[in-house]
Amino acid sequence: MRRTPWRNGAAASLGAVALWLCHAPPLAAMEILGQAGVLGEWELTGHLTESGPDAHKQFSGPLKMKHVGICTQDGPDERAGEIRLQLTADSQVTAELVLDGAPCTYNARKTHNYEGTLSCEGRAPVPLLVWLK
Repeated sequence: MRRTPWRNGAAASLGAVALWLCHAPPLAAMEILGQAGVLGEWELTGHLTESGPDAHKQFSGPLKMKHVGICTQDGPDERAGEIRLQLTADSQVTAELVLDGAPCTYNARKTHNYEGTLSCEGRAPVPLLVWLK
């Protein structure tokens, strides 16, 4: 069978891509856990993967918030959303969240965990403690 230059080039390109995929560094991943609210009545969980250049330590992924306070009547209230989180060199974290369609922001400084404030559109800001594993 006669090979055309296109086929040879395509095969070489596919081989290079396959080689790169086999040797590409794995994306970093982490788990996010948190407690929101004055009494820690909301539990936050999610799984994040690296989504930006290494220098900026950016992560993103889905998250869930579940009301775990004693005032729930028909079972726990749950909210789903997405988060984009950035770690900085000076032990701070900033994040943009969307929870049930509402945009939110989070800014925190690391002590034993990340302690900061979650601010969502149309709601009063609440304390949020976050642990990254």
